[in-house]
Amino acid sequence: MTDRKITSNNLYLLLPGKVSKMAVMYASDFGVSITEALSRIYQSVTYRQLEDEETKLWHYGPVALYQMFLEQK
Repeated sequence: MTDRKITSNNLYLLLPGKVSKMAVMYASDFGVSITEALSRIYQSVTYRQLEDEETKLWHYGPVALYQMFLEQK
């Protein structure tokens, strides 16, 4: 069986699913387009931390990440 560790080289595979769910929540809560929601998330401190494998934020689900995003705004 192959060892499937998350590393800085493959972390990018996990992020789109989490970010897209966060964007749907943000767009719904704030009445903005999905494109605008994605832009705000991708420019956030939360996203910069999420894309850094060492923070291990990729362990969190979209709801927890969304709450973190809102708190850091």
